[in-house]
Amino acid sequence: MRRMTAIQVLLLALSLAAGAQDQAPTPKELQDAIAAVQKQADIVWTMVAAALVFFMQAGFAMVETGFTRAKNAGNIMMKNLTDCCMGALAFWAVGFGLMFGRSNGLTGWSNFLTDFNNSTPEGQWGFTFWLFQVVFAATAATIVSGAMAERTKFSGYLIYSFIISLFVYPVFGHWAWGNLLDPGNAESGAWLARRGFIDFAGSTVVHSVGGWAALAGAMVLGPRLGKYGKDGKARVIPGHSLTLATLGVFILFLGWFGFNAGSTTAANGLQARIAVNTLLAGCLGALGALLTSWVKFRVPDIGMTLNGCLAGLVAITSPCATVTPLGAVLIGALAGIIVVFSVLFFDRLRVDDPVGAISVHGVCGAFGTIAAALFHENLFTGQPYNLGTQLMTQLIGVAAAFAWTFPVCWLMFKAIALTVGLRVSAEEEIAGLDLGEHSATAYPDFAPSPATGGISLPRPAGALGVVAPTRAETAEA
Repeated sequence: MRRMTAIQVLLLALSLAAGAQDQAPTPKELQDAIAAVQKQADIVWTMVAAALVFFMQAGFAMVETGFTRAKNAGNIMMKNLTDCCMGALAFWAVGFGLMFGRSNGLTGWSNFLTDFNNSTPEGQWGFTFWLFQVVFAATAATIVSGAMAERTKFSGYLIYSFIISLFVYPVFGHWAWGNLLDPGNAESGAWLARRGFIDFAGSTVVHSVGGWAALAGAMVLGPRLGKYGKDGKARVIPGHSLTLATLGVFILFLGWFGFNAGSTTAANGLQARIAVNTLLAGCLGALGALLTSWVKFRVPDIGMTLNGCLAGLVAITSPCATVTPLGAVLIGALAGIIVVFSVLFFDRLRVDDPVGAISVHGVCGAFGTIAAALFHENLFTGQPYNLGTQLMTQLIGVAAAFAWTFPVCWLMFKAIALTVGLRVSAEEEIAGLDLGEHSATAYPDFAPSPATGGISLPRPAGALGVVAPTRAETAEA
């Protein structure tokens, strides 16, 4: 028996009910019933996608923790949890209104303390849309955590995470996406949307905004102790668990299907190609970085390969709905190559980014947004398309994101540094932020291994149970 769609089941039920009542449904009743089913399907799909994006917070926490040292693991977990919590509060109270409220020409100015009429389909959709958007705001906020890892005061970081979801992210988001809830905003505040700016799921709106905020934070903070030698050359400070970092990348990869395909916010079948493009770009990003690192460093670098995967996913986020699978392959591969050289570039500038967040999200987000014009499917299908106009629009959007985010966040971090403080003391940084900031340790049953940044089992020596020095510690002494 051929499988029936939800709409067909609904129509059959209506027909049977009408037959029982000897009265056929009117065309308007059928249309209303179909619209109601479609609206509920949209809500279910968008809620599932929002849950996938929310789970990306776990992925970011794993990646950042794995790429940094064991003595800071607990602090990093705390930051990734609390920036989500602080961001949700800020976005509910103010951020959502600034981003999606009725425009005043620059920002939205309604829907503060967000609430909707839950007894109507429109209100139920409003709650669904808010949930999907708040997890995007949380993603933008948590990107910064990695670039500022291992030397940031927890109290200062909480202030930042609140402000970016309250104000920084929503204002630029209004310019690009402010018409999504209220189409009338395209005539005023959502000026990038009016120009035809392509950023389907947020290479620039989410990732570049987070990346440029990360750049500002890393510059104000300065590098970690010991990161750069007297000759100015960068020293490797290895993370303590490539296992955790890899697990985090897999979690993020899974969440990206909700991030990109979920941005349809409609159960309309367009998700399929978007998901395929997302998968291909992520895979080719990893391969591009793998081959690039193999050629440049003579080894297939694991960390670069992981970041290459994320770079491909970030880059395809903007054009995921407007390129062919071949375009996704090319964009992902190029992003994987770009991220390797970008990481090396920022190291030469002495901008210490322990996880490569600036390169993955800021640089590759900008690249993906520009690639949305260069690889648009209409170029290859013969459909009407003005490459020059679209490319200029994409460049304006990329420049506007940087021009808004970087200076505002630089001033914000400077203000935090001059008031409550942004950087921990040298003693606290050496001991680890787990102890200094939280009086705890993520691995109480293990001992630090200074030579590798990892952890090892403590070995009791003597009756008093004194921890014996590791081989690396003995050699160093």
